[in-house]
Amino acid sequence: MKVAVECKSPLLQKSLEMLLAKYISSKKQCDIVVRDVKCLNDERCFYISSEKNSDLIKPFSKSQLLLALDNKYKKINGDTIEDDEEAEEPLNFDILEKRIEFLTAEYQKNILKAVKAFYEK
Repeated sequence: MKVAVECKSPLLQKSLEMLLAKYISSKKQCDIVVRDVKCLNDERCFYISSEKNSDLIKPFSKSQLLLALDNKYKKINGDTIEDDEEAEEPLNFDILEKRIEFLTAEYQKNILKAVKAFYEK
């Protein structure tokens, strides 16, 4: 995903450039143009504002920004977000449970070994 930032607010402009440093590109080569002014008839436009009809409502976090940009990128490229979520298999926690059990047992052995060593002195 390549992003260009064009904001009237210098503070927002610089903040977005810092947050999106690894995604920044020129306007001609970008997939999405982030703006703080509403734009018409531009599919690539990503509008940030305090208004409810914006793509991202201020204030926002970096994770909210990246998630909203990712969703916009998928929408532009014809990927539907719902299809991606439905395509995911249900999570299987068996491996995680076995790993936790192993680590817990190992931790218990280490504690018992330390306690025995303390009292044997």
